[in-house]
Amino acid sequence: MTTSTTAESPSAAPLLDLQALVVAVRRRRRFWCSLALLGLLAGAAVAVLLPPPPSAVTKVLVAHREDQPNDTGTLIRTDVAVLGTSRIAGKALRSLKSSDKPEDFMEDYRGTGVTNNLLQIDVTADSDAEAVARAEALADAFIADHVKRMRESANAEAKALDDQRDRMRDELAEVNKAIGGRSPESDPEAPASTESLFARRAELTSRIADYGQRAEEARIGTPRVVAGTQIVDAPRAVRHSLPKAAATDGAIGLVLGLVLGLALSAVGAVVADRPVLRRDIAANLGASVVAELPRRSGRRWQRRRTRAAYERLTTTLARTVRGSAEPVSLLELGSARSTGVIATDLTGALGAAGPVVGVGSVAPGTAWTDLPYLGSRAVLVVRAGHGSAAWLHTVARQLADQRIAVLGVVLIDPDPRDRTDGTLWDGLHSALRGHSERPARQNGGGTSHAVDAVGTGRHRSERLPMPAARVPDNDQEAR
Repeated sequence: MTTSTTAESPSAAPLLDLQALVVAVRRRRRFWCSLALLGLLAGAAVAVLLPPPPSAVTKVLVAHREDQPNDTGTLIRTDVAVLGTSRIAGKALRSLKSSDKPEDFMEDYRGTGVTNNLLQIDVTADSDAEAVARAEALADAFIADHVKRMRESANAEAKALDDQRDRMRDELAEVNKAIGGRSPESDPEAPASTESLFARRAELTSRIADYGQRAEEARIGTPRVVAGTQIVDAPRAVRHSLPKAAATDGAIGLVLGLVLGLALSAVGAVVADRPVLRRDIAANLGASVVAELPRRSGRRWQRRRTRAAYERLTTTLARTVRGSAEPVSLLELGSARSTGVIATDLTGALGAAGPVVGVGSVAPGTAWTDLPYLGSRAVLVVRAGHGSAAWLHTVARQLADQRIAVLGVVLIDPDPRDRTDGTLWDGLHSALRGHSERPARQNGGGTSHAVDAVGTGRHRSERLPMPAARVPDNDQEAR
């Protein structure tokens, strides 16, 4: 019993293959690691070449008449905004006897609300001494302005209350005049109008006392505000540590470079659409992946494994060439060096009297009409991530047009974490259009004539849709 698996239709394929995206980004690790390293070096260089200017800091405790336990920081934000006005900057410059413009000076300092009542002032200057002097002048100017505003507000409120109290007193005098010498006790049968006058007099007396008390409280609150607003942290120069600044800026540059590198790698992988997984390469070429080889020999302990992989592939290809009735060619895409090594090993395995294996290329600009002279059967040596999906489709279509049967794909530089299946399980793993177009298989020895090079004529190749992958079942034996 034979089990057959049907490939997923293009309409059901996801718009974005996350697995392929992750693999593509991981394969570009040299790029984003280089950007991360560049960001680290750039951040450290900025800290060394562009050190921060001399600066000073001071803290001011600000008292408000409207302080409430549930205040959300509105009052201190107002103080920060007031500190950044030209009025405060101008007062500070006048106390320093400086000719600088307030607008220019405002760019050299900033205020920060530490708590609801604590204001921090940071100032930069040409020297530490100048920065300290400017910080002290700003703090004094802000305190004087704050106290002045609080006093003016309290005096205005007290005056308004006193004026209201005076109007109430005048009205009370009129009511007393209307009542005269009468009293509720002496005239128990007084009319209703007289009772209302007595009630109005009692109300006015109470409100006059209330307004007087509120005016007094407004005046008493101002000394508390004046005494509570003061410098609690004397102005001092801020010491900058070069190693700490370099480490901080370097870490920031490292993170920014890494994020930028990952983002560019992801966008580039999506835009370029270069298949990396063996599953995608096999599907786009219409041929199964028959072997995988690293792009480089690697470290010393990996060279033996790499050489063993080359030897296994050489043995398989030599058996295929000897058992093929038609010439077999090696066609490379982004792996000229690896293809040359494979061809050299295969030539040594076949011997001087063996068949000649043609070596060609299916890179953009290939003279497609020259490929049949290399062999009617081909093994594609493709580097993962080198060709786009559209170009792999073009290769499959052009080989089908030239009636070149693809025996399989040798994948160069595969992803070590790729667990996808590169075999086309429907048994039709080449780009031939149907059973009627395949060459006949003979069991005799292989022929010994083939061209050992491909024409180098360059022309623009039209990218056509990939035809249905069809190949006879007995072609699998050739692999």
